[in-house]
Amino acid sequence: MAIGTISNLDYVILLCEHLAKTREFYLNVMKFPLEMDRPDWVSFRVGSGLLTLRPRGRRDSWHDGPAVDGSACIQLAFRVPPPAVEQCHQELIASGVEILSPPKDLPSWRHRTLFFRDPEGNIIEIYAEI
Repeated sequence: MAIGTISNLDYVILLCEHLAKTREFYLNVMKFPLEMDRPDWVSFRVGSGLLTLRPRGRRDSWHDGPAVDGSACIQLAFRVPPPAVEQCHQELIASGVEILSPPKDLPSWRHRTLFFRDPEGNIIEIYAEI
């Protein structure tokens, strides 16, 4: 079965109501390197994959559907080494990012984690395996 040969998640596309603001967040706050930067398509290199932003409701994407105000569409989790969770927390605060949940241990998951939102309202998790 060909579906069973899938072995990588190469890119994730975030549908954006506020593309410019979200671009600046992932570039300047998250410090992800730009891979492609066009008015309607922005990609950042994250490890071996891409995090891509594009406007919601592009003419060729009639199937996007409307955003639900106040509701996250996706949760992204980024793994870091254990000491980096606290450092990321401090950097996010210094950048003015509102923290949803400060660093804490989640023993059942064996994670040290923190949560915040991007400008689109998506939930972002930075975690370390402990």
